[in-house]
Amino acid sequence: MDKVSQYERVFKRFDENGDGKISPAELRQCIEAIGDEKLSEKDAEAAVTILDSDGDGLVGFDDFVKFVEGVKEEDKVNDLKEAFKLYDMDGSGCITPRSLKRMLSRLGDSRSINECQLMISKFDLDGDGKISFDEFRVMML
Repeated sequence: MDKVSQYERVFKRFDENGDGKISPAELRQCIEAIGDEKLSEKDAEAAVTILDSDGDGLVGFDDFVKFVEGVKEEDKVNDLKEAFKLYDMDGSGCITPRSLKRMLSRLGDSRSINECQLMISKFDLDGDGKISFDEFRVMML
């Protein structure tokens, strides 16, 4: 089953009356049915307002997909931040040849400082000899 089919299935579960839109009331019912969480009417209306791109007070399928994809992108960025921290051992906010060498050694891949400098230079977009989080993100995505 592809992503769009999965999204459609979930969307249809929220869209109880089948009109192709999710209302605040439908959002509340679905959230309560899925888990122990209760969503107030005010919070449901606020959520729909945020997600509603055409201003009709309802969430269409395209709005729903954008929201789900946005959440997934945020999860990816959080995962990348965790991975980046493994290489940024000294907390400097960047991966240096020395920190890359240490991490690779921990992973059983022994490299020289020169080899690590060469590896970094391939992804060092600003030429400072280090990999920032933004450069790491470009490299990984």
